[in-house]
Amino acid sequence: MQANVKVRLFAAVFTLIMLPVCPTSSSGKSEPPGVECDVHAGPCRAHISGTKVSLDIEPKPVKAMHDLTFTVTFEGEKPVAAPYIDLGMPGMNMGRNRVILKPAGELIYRGEGVIVRCPSGRRTWKAKVTVPDVGSVEFVFDVIY
Repeated sequence: MQANVKVRLFAAVFTLIMLPVCPTSSSGKSEPPGVECDVHAGPCRAHISGTKVSLDIEPKPVKAMHDLTFTVTFEGEKPVAAPYIDLGMPGMNMGRNRVILKPAGELIYRGEGVIVRCPSGRRTWKAKVTVPDVGSVEFVFDVIY
């Protein structure tokens, strides 16, 4: 129960910090990458150095400002070091919002986190899954506010 309070407090503080960072209007710069996967329908898939990686987020639909469970599953070789996820918005520095993943099976890693709400209303987010000493892959998706 205390963990949920800490996650919600983190989300509230992170949102206040992001108010001046998260854009409220278009800057005329190139648009961020488009949505590449539908996390509401099921896991997103990609490859890191020849290994298949899938990212799933629950509960569905995936909503900002809610406690979320992030699950990363590998097909192939088991990573030597535990992967982690950095959450952000495409095309901008959102500050650090890292999901620490812990083993949840032979090739499964799981962690808890929150996707904050951008005051501009933008809903496109990215999850960068990094496997130390191997590489990383980004999953771009929309969340619900």
